Amino acid sequence: MTSLAGRNVLITGGASGIGRLIALKTAARGGNPVLWDISAENLDRVLQELRELTQRPAHGYICDVSDHHAVYRVAAQVKQDVGPIHILVNNAGVVTGKRLLDATDEQIQRTIAVNTMALFWTSRAFLPDMTAANAGHVVTIASAAGIVGVPGLADYCASKWAAVGFDESLRRELRQTSPGIKTTVVCPYFIDTGMFHGVKSRSSWLLPILKEESVAEKIVRAILADRPRLVMPWLPSTVPLLRILPVRVFDAIVDLLGVSNAMDTFVGRNPKPPSP
Repeated sequence: MTSLAGRNVLITGGASGIGRLIALKTAARGGNPVLWDISAENLDRVLQELRELTQRPAHGYICDVSDHHAVYRVAAQVKQDVGPIHILVNNAGVVTGKRLLDATDEQIQRTIAVNTMALFWTSRAFLPDMTAANAGHVVTIASAAGIVGVPGLADYCASKWAAVGFDESLRRELRQTSPGIKTTVVCPYFIDTGMFHGVKSRSSWLLPILKEESVAEKIVRAILADRPRLVMPWLPSTVPLLRILPVRVFDAIVDLLGVSNAMDTFVGRNPKPPSP
């Protein structure tokens, strides 16, 4: 079991959405959340929430996790201010929500930089202390889009498939070198945080749009239980078995579930106003 009491929990993208809720829930269980975000306004607001909840100082830093120089610089500051990080939650993520030929080169590069490359920079920054202590926990917030490809999410799916592979490789490395360090990969379906505003689910029973409060609670419980993998809901966990079927049959099943059209009504967090 991973304990939260007195533990420093660094959460990237911690000033909004799932990151904010994980921060509040870990703080309520005695943890010491350390937030990274690129929004100073959101960061200040969540830090105030944490102070009111815990009556303790709260720590937050502006950091663009896609910039490895920034990650290493801010990580050094965190260690000086707070001490070693015991639990790293790689939560920061972005989505373009465009088909491959509609997205710009810069948008694709940004998706990979934030959703994938940042996992390497943050882990390289904080794993040495965990390794020295042979204790710690690395949490990777991936996606069900890291299990099955979705039209309109080519860059996002690629970044999350990489995140799933990153976690699996890291888990197996740590089993050999530092078995006291645990890992958890989280693969949720679409969550109602606003990031995927407008997406639709054909089957609210099999593939519901997830509630962010419930998702955050399950993530914290997975950390406490040292659970290596959390897939929400259960259905995407069956995809590896379905891949033994012929491709056309696999695609037909995915189409039937409505996954292939889920992004047709995507709006996103910051929709553009309609043209006059």
